[in-house]
Amino acid sequence: MEPAWDERGLVPAVVQDATTGTVLMMAWMNREALALTRSTGDAHFWSRSRQAMWKKGETSGNTLRVVEIRVDCDADTLLVRAHPAGPACHTGKTACFYRVMAADGADAAVAREDEGVPAAAAAPDAAAADILGALEQVLIARRDHATGEKSYTRSLLDAGFPKILAKIAEEHGELADELPAGPDDAVVHEAADLWFHVMVGLVARGIPVDRIWQELGRRFGVGGHVEKASR
Repeated sequence: MEPAWDERGLVPAVVQDATTGTVLMMAWMNREALALTRSTGDAHFWSRSRQAMWKKGETSGNTLRVVEIRVDCDADTLLVRAHPAGPACHTGKTACFYRVMAADGADAAVAREDEGVPAAAAAPDAAAADILGALEQVLIARRDHATGEKSYTRSLLDAGFPKILAKIAEEHGELADELPAGPDDAVVHEAADLWFHVMVGLVARGIPVDRIWQELGRRFGVGGHVEKASR
């Protein structure tokens, strides 16, 4: 299907993380950019300001490996589903859409950026994948940048796996106590505690959370017995 190119020969392309569903960025494509994207598998766009073709991540290394390209019902917008090799935004944020427009129309970051907490972490209506991605970035920041401030996460990382594994076991036990018949709020609380400490362990190992999503995605449509037998 041919996109409905505008009078400049362009079409907007919204980029979505194929694993988490996070909307990463928006850019423009012309026919050449679309052709290059389809032939190489890496996202290419047309820069209106520079009047030039550009490959996402050509200088930063934060490329976008395209899984599929979808066309909307009017054929005037593309959805590029891709696996990002790093932050999609030139600011270093995971995605370009890290600010919320307030009721008065003013742009405002929705999180304590000065405290190292990504915006998505404080957005109450953010997609689950956005929140988990933001949490991962906080944990990585705690791991890689000592601030001198007291941090529970940093204390776990400094203590190493004996402490991290002990907390995972503790939280697992508390969730197991509540899950059969405990109040819903208690189950949710304990599940969140366990999830958090598992993520600390993943960050300590240097395993991206995206790897977990990819593994879960791989298992769709595969029977449990078949999956276990294939290990």
